[in-house]
Amino acid sequence: MRIGQVEALRIGEPEWNTPDWWCTTPLDGLFETGRRLRDSPMGLFSKPVGHDADPVFAVIVRITTECGLTGVGAIGLGSQAVASVVEQRLAPLIVGMSPFDVELIWELMYRSTINIGRKGMLLEAISGIDIALWDIMGKATGRPVYDLLGGRTRERIRGYASAAYAMDDLDQVVEMARGYRDAGYTAVKMRFGWGPSDGRAGMRRNVDMVRRIREAVGDDVELMADAYMGWTTQYAIEMLPLLEPYQLAWVEEPLTPDDYDGYARLRRSSRTAIAAGEHEFTRHGFKELITRGCVDIVQLDVNRCGGLTEARKIVALAQAFNLPVVPHAPDIHNVHLIMSQHNIPLVEVFPDHGRDGDTFIRELFTGNPAVEDGHMHLSTAPGLGVEINHDLVEPLLVRTR
Repeated sequence: MRIGQVEALRIGEPEWNTPDWWCTTPLDGLFETGRRLRDSPMGLFSKPVGHDADPVFAVIVRITTECGLTGVGAIGLGSQAVASVVEQRLAPLIVGMSPFDVELIWELMYRSTINIGRKGMLLEAISGIDIALWDIMGKATGRPVYDLLGGRTRERIRGYASAAYAMDDLDQVVEMARGYRDAGYTAVKMRFGWGPSDGRAGMRRNVDMVRRIREAVGDDVELMADAYMGWTTQYAIEMLPLLEPYQLAWVEEPLTPDDYDGYARLRRSSRTAIAAGEHEFTRHGFKELITRGCVDIVQLDVNRCGGLTEARKIVALAQAFNLPVVPHAPDIHNVHLIMSQHNIPLVEVFPDHGRDGDTFIRELFTGNPAVEDGHMHLSTAPGLGVEINHDLVEPLLVRTR
């Protein structure tokens, strides 16, 4: 069996339909300019408007073997540039190789782009290809990918509801959180709405939001909170003690991802667990995050960090330091990794409140695992167990010349 064709399916931006909510982002460091961009319809994910704007929002890698077997893998964030990397830079390296040679293929792609890559877009392109290869391996052997990674570690995966963004009307956020508890979720994640540029008044609003959600879900539900890289070290050091009475399970990505020293300082000073890694890449980046004492919880994303081939090494590294891993997003590649590993206790779930940049990736596929009573259930279908949702994808395809 040999790789015959590697395609990057370019998918345009759909219509969005979400509540009027927001969260902190790295743009908050730009003061008024950052707040204006943050408050735009897609916030950090907004694309420039104009005749030269990038029309691609998402990219799916589709690999076809010479015998006609196909595998698919979603890239973290799409663009014309990342699609071109897949087809023009990486595909020529691997066509004709066996899809089972994932270790060799990964190193070949990584070492061939190390002078222009190592993180970011190049690694997301590598991730999409690697995920598609694992899908092919599962289909070729008639086994779900989690079996190839180590097999089932449980019958179902406990989920945490992840959608309580900041809103002008906090009553709506509180009702959402209460609804997640009533639907069977034993854990809920909210988003902080205010950062350093919002001053002391913003701090009080963050605390009030945490307090009200804690009261709504009760003491027996785990409550997490995400700052999405929007704080500074000093702001976080002042903010976290104010949150201690509400017993947060973790505070997520309080700082920008390259601030290893800031994370280490924050973790030493905080009684609340610190989670990060969603925007980290490869085992080399995670080695820094882990060995420098930056995090209590490792949050990789398979379609960013280097695919399943690299993710399983990162999970093993975390396990060697007795650190739990909780991947970002409920996308199918992450779910198979979670099922196969003992030190991944939870799966993030995005409840249905409309279409946004988080939920759209799952919509691109059919066959996603069902969520019932706050738990995710995987099938035994071979490969990743999903197929491209052609009814959604075809009308949005961006054709290349």
